[in-house]
Amino acid sequence: MTTSPLPGRLAAPAPGWTTDADVVVIGSGIAGLTAALRLRDHVDKVLLVTKDVLAAGSTQWAQGGIAAALGPGDSPMEHEWDTLVAGAGACDIDAVRTLVNEGPEAVRELIALGTNFDHHDGELSLTREGGHHRDRIAHAGGDATGAEIQRALIAAVTADPSIEVVQHALALDLLLGQDGGVAGVTLHVMGEGQRDGVGAVHARAVVLASGGLGQVFSQSTNPSVSTGDGMALALRAGAVLRDLEFVQFHPTVMYLGPDSQGQQPLISEAVRGEGAFLVDFEGNRFMTGVHELADLAPRDVVAKAITKRMMETGHPHMWLDARHLGKEFWEQRFPTILSTCRSHGVDPVTDLIPVAPAQHYASGGVRVDLWGRTGVPGLYATGEVACTGVHGANRLASNSLLEGLVFSRRIAKVLPRELRAAQPPVAAADDARTPGLVPAEARRRMQEVMTASVGVLRSETGLRSALEALGGIAAEPAGAPDTAAWETTNLVTISTALALAALEREETRGSHWREDFAERDDARFGGGHLDSLLVDGRVGLSFVSVPATDTGPAPLTLPEA
Repeated sequence: MTTSPLPGRLAAPAPGWTTDADVVVIGSGIAGLTAALRLRDHVDKVLLVTKDVLAAGSTQWAQGGIAAALGPGDSPMEHEWDTLVAGAGACDIDAVRTLVNEGPEAVRELIALGTNFDHHDGELSLTREGGHHRDRIAHAGGDATGAEIQRALIAAVTADPSIEVVQHALALDLLLGQDGGVAGVTLHVMGEGQRDGVGAVHARAVVLASGGLGQVFSQSTNPSVSTGDGMALALRAGAVLRDLEFVQFHPTVMYLGPDSQGQQPLISEAVRGEGAFLVDFEGNRFMTGVHELADLAPRDVVAKAITKRMMETGHPHMWLDARHLGKEFWEQRFPTILSTCRSHGVDPVTDLIPVAPAQHYASGGVRVDLWGRTGVPGLYATGEVACTGVHGANRLASNSLLEGLVFSRRIAKVLPRELRAAQPPVAAADDARTPGLVPAEARRRMQEVMTASVGVLRSETGLRSALEALGGIAAEPAGAPDTAAWETTNLVTISTALALAALEREETRGSHWREDFAERDDARFGGGHLDSLLVDGRVGLSFVSVPATDTGPAPLTLPEA
């Protein structure tokens, strides 16, 4: 399907200031902070750039925990199996094995760094979430795991004078050298003394750790800074985006009404792991019989079951029943969620919690290898912005923090040895990428289009309608460049690539649910990947076939937990 041309780079003022670094790390969640900390001993200057303040990314919102085979009776092999099953035949098995085998050591290093995970009787406290057959989720502060991990990592970064931090800085575009590789990055900095406005950082390598694309949709659990900046920046620089159609919708997001917009309160899967269950308006436990794990089935299964029951009954949400957990348990295990629910007029101790699926996580992203390398020399990516192949078509609960941790450590092992010689960037006048901008006021319309037609349930009619609308938005004249317009341009760029990939994948697999292609089609797609590349302002797709992975290993016979 032909769409309107997208900008090859963002229209922006010429840089008013410049600085230099060996490596620029973009993003300050678990992935970016880990990368910066581990690179500092191997390169002279690391510049850590964050769009808001250091603690403003998605990591701090991670409630449930971090998954690793740390408990008695558990093993990396069992963690691998659960990950592959959740990924619905689209995982890269080598990436999964890397994750589960290196994960336990990486978590132990987090503990050594000063992360205060919860303990019980002197042992690390582990719980279970959807898709896991073992208690392997380490948590902190009951339901404040991400915030505690972020606290420990930020403390280490701010205590290290060799890491320079630039806050309130939006990454605009990569500066490219004559060979098409990284020569630096342009930033727009707000209120940082002499570094104010648009500037250029000349660098030998860039590590993207900028998070996801949640603000593509009207409702998301992601913070407001998640506008797909890193993915769009990489696409404009010639990197490949992979598996964008696999967007995970968390099944239990607190329903705040039909007009609620932006970041929505997440009700962690760990609540169901501790015994909460879903019911419809008649009190029926509708997950029973849907999957062997019932309410703890993988997220795509639960989200589809909730959506189907909503469609069948005409209700805008379902209910989560956790009343039997009791007041004391709620206060100790889930204090943050309890406070959030009460702030919205719902007391989980006595009330049912209204829940409905909402966008939560991007399983796809910038295509990388097992060491975080993209196809652009000098550009690396880690965390949610990247597609390592770990998550396949549906991320297993609590694997996201672990992925950012493990693959950032791996980048730090190879990047110093591969560090390119500094080179001057191509002058703006000689940059073949066409600058452009989408009007900031189009953001709300774009979100409504994506939510209605590229959300939980998709069809050819809806996807083509969405692409037509997105093409119209991309063609609208824009005003002066500013942060809102740059973010909207990034969102429209990623939305277009996402909708095209969703249209091309004519099957239902994992978190990608096609109303008109209701079954998984291994004969045609074989668990392969859809790769997106921007050529002359238009997104081109190619299908990369790989062997299905959830039918490769022999079935596991798990001992009783």
